[in-house]
Amino acid sequence: MRKSTFLIPVAIVIVAALLSSIFIVDEREKGLVLQFGRVVDVKEDPGLSFKIPLIQEVVKYDDRILSREVGPLEVTPLDDRRLVVDAFARYRIADVRQFREAVGVGGIPAAESRLDSILRAETREVLGSVSSNDILSSDRATLMLRIRNSAISEARALGLEVIDVRLKRTDLPQANLEATFNRMRAEREREAADEIARGEEAAQRIRAQADRTVVELVSDAQRQSEIVRGEADAERNGIFALAYGADREFFDFYRSLEAYQRAFQSGNSSVVMSPDGDFFDYFKTDGSN
Repeated sequence: MRKSTFLIPVAIVIVAALLSSIFIVDEREKGLVLQFGRVVDVKEDPGLSFKIPLIQEVVKYDDRILSREVGPLEVTPLDDRRLVVDAFARYRIADVRQFREAVGVGGIPAAESRLDSILRAETREVLGSVSSNDILSSDRATLMLRIRNSAISEARALGLEVIDVRLKRTDLPQANLEATFNRMRAEREREAADEIARGEEAAQRIRAQADRTVVELVSDAQRQSEIVRGEADAERNGIFALAYGADREFFDFYRSLEAYQRAFQSGNSSVVMSPDGDFFDYFKTDGSN
């Protein structure tokens, strides 16, 4: 009875020791076996592994590709046109032993803080060597590649592998944004005023051309009408002359009738004339009739 009472606690201690010596490394992780804070083994393959209980401990790190946002950063390109850029990076822990030695117990937060400093410094250096037009153009892909390549060597000292760096947003600083908008608005208003002035000038030119064309057309029409009227008058006078030569008495009678018709139209003013005048010759009755 005493022997079994003694063996049970011993068995429990042995089982607990065995269980504490076993650990599992997930396929998404890498593990370090530490002994008194010093790295004694690296577990990169997933599966079941063992460690010495109480003496050794296991620290696990994420083996997946991680993302890191770089906060708004103000840069000054070659043309001194300040810009605010946002970026993000994708990285992974490539050398877990070196990573532990570089950041200690700080882990990923400490590594990301140092990675931020690297990315911000490289972004300033690369974007400061080109103009703002290059940053805003399609050449940004080349600039992002330069930032990544520059950050790779420095991040390697942390045991990190920088996979990609991207510029998300590129804006003007808030202090300069309103001034830039005002300048753009003034430029557009000036261009609009120039277009309006050119339009008015063209309209006046077209209007003057149209007025001149109208004057020319009217003048030509009047000239042609005068020619036609003159020809008609000449033809009429010729006919009258022929008629007068053929029968003078009949011609006088016809002209008198026309004169009567024009004189006695409605609305004409009253005319006081002597009935013995030549105008009423054809109104007179011969005494023999």
